[in-house]
Amino acid sequence: MNALAATTRNFRQAARILGLDSKIEKSLLIPFREIKVECTIPKDDGTLVSFVGFRVQHDNARGPMKGGIRYHPEVDPDEVNALAQLMTWKSAVADIPYGGAKGGIGCNPKDLSKSELERLTRVFTQKIHDLIGVNTDVPAPDMGTNSQTMAWILDEYSKFHGHSPAIVTGKPIDLGGSLGREAATGRGVVFATEALLSEHGKAIKDLTFAIQGFGNVGSWAAKLIHERGGKVVAVSDITGAVRNPNGIDIPALLKHKETTGVITNFSGGDAMDSNELLTHECDVLIPCALGGVLNRENAADVKAKYVIEAANHPTDPDADEILSNKGVVILPDIYANAGGVTVSYFEWVQNIQGFMWDEEKVNMELKKYMSKAFLNIKSMCQSHNCNLRMGAFTLGVNRVARASVLRGWEA
Repeated sequence: MNALAATTRNFRQAARILGLDSKIEKSLLIPFREIKVECTIPKDDGTLVSFVGFRVQHDNARGPMKGGIRYHPEVDPDEVNALAQLMTWKSAVADIPYGGAKGGIGCNPKDLSKSELERLTRVFTQKIHDLIGVNTDVPAPDMGTNSQTMAWILDEYSKFHGHSPAIVTGKPIDLGGSLGREAATGRGVVFATEALLSEHGKAIKDLTFAIQGFGNVGSWAAKLIHERGGKVVAVSDITGAVRNPNGIDIPALLKHKETTGVITNFSGGDAMDSNELLTHECDVLIPCALGGVLNRENAADVKAKYVIEAANHPTDPDADEILSNKGVVILPDIYANAGGVTVSYFEWVQNIQGFMWDEEKVNMELKKYMSKAFLNIKSMCQSHNCNLRMGAFTLGVNRVARASVLRGWEA
């Protein structure tokens, strides 16, 4: 089942639990606007090349739309649509005044030079500048894009609209980016994990963890878990996997990855098959990479008691059912990885106020938002007698539905 089908299925289930009117249910699924543009640029050798850019703006009932821009060869309109919808519910779960959006350009950033990427980003911005805005739609980095991409968008947009630091988040600090933004998703994952574990009378320091994906989110989550005394017993990324039943020395692994670019050949642990990481012996499994990694083939073999969805949509619906029947507790992506959008919101707020916070305040506010959201999800679980995924979806969908009705959009 692809991401769009799964997200839509979760939405419909939440709508049924909430008893939403069928007209509202239908209107909440339809995106506000879908944009498709052709971006033609000269390559460094003088030849012309054209790429297709997308932006799906899903819903703006609760505030400006918000979501990443990815540069990836398979930017599939269906997936962009699903991720835009997911952003709407995610912002609502975290109680941030945003709706959802997502965008991308179908290109392989590895095949383009820095100057070609800059030209492509500027042309894309020229084509959509009148459809995004500080109070309309605020892009952010995603797969294949970074703070430099945001700096180019900011500069190009500002040529048309005057200096507008709040037009994008995930910017370089020197251009109004927020302290703590880089670690935000990983830190949010850890705050979410702490909230869940304390509910079960447990703490990070007493448990073992396996982490799939050692990019931005996975490496920060591993580092912070290690600092809290948790034992990270296995880590994997595209280059391979490493395990150590006594706990991996995460700072040493980070240093090793920085110098060699891979996590393999690390002296502080044994190599293992990456595919075995998901079924490795551990208390808590944290998938931080791609969607659909837990499925009907491997779900029955998962040994973890808790799965924290740091990636978007890592558990497909079949696996969801198998794991639930085994008594595995799944902390859903629309809550677990909301740290990124939460600190993006803090960045936007700081830019609008023209007043920057110190990192301690950013992290303190993030913890407050993640803790409050968990309590709200739990109370939805109790009211509707449902699992955490449906608790989060009903919370998010209900907030968006209420805002739409209050605005008189339900007809």
